[in-house]
Amino acid sequence: MEMKRIELLCLTLLTVMNLSAKIKLPSVLGDNMVLQRSASVNLWGWATPHRYVKVKPSWGKQTYKVKSGSGGNWIVRISTPEAGGPYSIEISDGEPLTIKDILIGEVWICSGQSNMEMPMHGFYGQPVEGTLEDIADAAQYPGIRMFTVSPSPKADIQEDCMGGWKKSDSGSVRDFSAVAYLFGKNLNKILGIPIGLITSNCGGTPIEAWMTVDAIKQTAGINHERSLTHINDWESTTPSYLYNGMIAPLIQYTSRGFIWYQGETNQNNSADYDKLMASMVKLWREKWENMDMPFYYVQLAPFTFDGANSIRLPLTIEAQYKALRLIPNSAIASTTDLGHPTAIHPPRKKEIGLRLASIALRNTYKTEAPLADAPVIDNVRYEGNKAILTFKNVPGYSPAAVGSFNYYVGELKGFELAGQDRKFYRAKANHVTNQNKIEVTCEQVPNPVSVRYAFRNFSDANVMTTEGLPLAPFRTDNWDDSF
Repeated sequence: MEMKRIELLCLTLLTVMNLSAKIKLPSVLGDNMVLQRSASVNLWGWATPHRYVKVKPSWGKQTYKVKSGSGGNWIVRISTPEAGGPYSIEISDGEPLTIKDILIGEVWICSGQSNMEMPMHGFYGQPVEGTLEDIADAAQYPGIRMFTVSPSPKADIQEDCMGGWKKSDSGSVRDFSAVAYLFGKNLNKILGIPIGLITSNCGGTPIEAWMTVDAIKQTAGINHERSLTHINDWESTTPSYLYNGMIAPLIQYTSRGFIWYQGETNQNNSADYDKLMASMVKLWREKWENMDMPFYYVQLAPFTFDGANSIRLPLTIEAQYKALRLIPNSAIASTTDLGHPTAIHPPRKKEIGLRLASIALRNTYKTEAPLADAPVIDNVRYEGNKAILTFKNVPGYSPAAVGSFNYYVGELKGFELAGQDRKFYRAKANHVTNQNKIEVTCEQVPNPVSVRYAFRNFSDANVMTTEGLPLAPFRTDNWDDSF
């Protein structure tokens, strides 16, 4: 009997030893994943402490070798080829583990709050327009792979998160971020290479939750007390909690760049938003060890929020455009035409995906993009009762020129004028034929000193280019009349 107990104990010890010898990987490293092409990418995980880990990719003859630390942690960089696959990687510290069906392509981190989170099938009672066909034909795009980080605010930095890579099919795509998928689908179609999309999103959250507390404290020129204060009792809105649980576990994953759709929850501190966004991007780039990673983001779409005539939303949008000057290698997708008066989650996500993809194709991949940059205000001058506006990103002015303003919209709407009394009135606007000019007048304002466009939470603003890109909201004053 005693001998049997000893044998059983020995067998148990051997089993425990064998289990401890098995490689453990973070969830973001697994079957069906996409690795960044033509790069030195990280692989990492846990093994028996002080044991050599061998890594053998199927695309080459080289075997990589690294020794695990006292806690069993290990990390190794491997070289990836040009786009292709499927491949596999064998990892072993005595007992092999194989990652299968790996594609090599382009990897993007897609983050933000609920408008980035909104799935292809929509939210309850809130559809995403025109995506039924995209869901139905999803299996025709096997080069798209998707990973969704489960919402997980944490008080401390996490090494891993919940999630798994999925292939593009109707079931996986219908539940995936619409903005992220439509962005990736356009890249996949035009570049013809695999695209890996990692979404880390959580609705109703401020930008401070996606940063470390130190990054917030180091942001100059902001109201630190307000940024470090919880806006409600949700853990997900606590400064640093989403960074800890949903960004930190991804920072080893070598990626091309970021797309970002967030800002609605920062309307109460919009004056600080541009500086906070710049600090967040700096933090993320430092953690990914690449200070030139592209950062492309979405202009907040019009919505009534605290009233259609309030300007709190456009003040936040203004901060988004100011951030372009603070963040190198960044760009913004305009959405002035995509808002909805009763839908905080506007249904037209296909346009957002295409506009983000066009930015990436033009700026990152240096290819011909389907769309140019959206027009923005360049200059204003006042002549008598007129405000005369000129614009950037409107390259042609003859009726046939690509990029000219679209005169089919009829009356140009969304403009307001004010005089020295700072009272704004709805104004008339006329596009000067074959010129980069719009003239704005108003009977109630004989001597204008300020002009605004689409500078309400929600308006009927309608200025578009012939390519269908909307003019970005703007104001030519800095008056504090937000409340």
